[in-house]
Amino acid sequence: MWYHFVLILARGVFWTFGGVKGVDEGNVPRTGGLIVAPLHVSNLDPEAVACGTNRHLRFMAKEELFKGKLFGGLIRSLGAFPVKRGEGDTESIRYAMDCLEKGQAVLIFPEGTRGDGKHIQPINRGVTMLAKRTGVPVMPVGVVGTHIAWPKGQKKIKRAKMRIIYGKPFTYAEVATGANEKENREIFARELQLRIANLCAKGGLALEPS
Repeated sequence: MWYHFVLILARGVFWTFGGVKGVDEGNVPRTGGLIVAPLHVSNLDPEAVACGTNRHLRFMAKEELFKGKLFGGLIRSLGAFPVKRGEGDTESIRYAMDCLEKGQAVLIFPEGTRGDGKHIQPINRGVTMLAKRTGVPVMPVGVVGTHIAWPKGQKKIKRAKMRIIYGKPFTYAEVATGANEKENREIFARELQLRIANLCAKGGLALEPS
């Protein structure tokens, strides 16, 4: 109830800045473990992706966000958990696996960090590993408009129409057709990157691979 109460408030806040619209929200499975894998171009992305769907999401977020007691406590109460970027944070990975195995939906930014709104970055190995080890579906998500409202380096939020395009989930096993596991990981990463880019293009944002 607390999550959905905050979700209603967040949708109201987004409305004042131009609104956020979920596209193809029917692609979001209502139950079962799910890796939610959106483009990442703005600090608004987690909230925007959550506002576009009624599915309760957990969030893997950089540990720096949890240092402030007020904000850190708020995002923890909404299901966020910290991860150390640039390190092999096995504790966070195990926690994410546990959530997925319990049938929860976990939002993980597959690029690992925010992009510039012009390029899509390589897919992080952690997402590939989670998809392979848990076997749960991965849902690519296009994010359009947040790069205008609050891009990296901009101090203030400005008005912009934001669209979240939810793609059809797929599993690691469905695309792992390579000769060995190294090749399978590369195939999966390219497929996820391509699907995210195509969803963004559907929403009007053309991206080049970096």
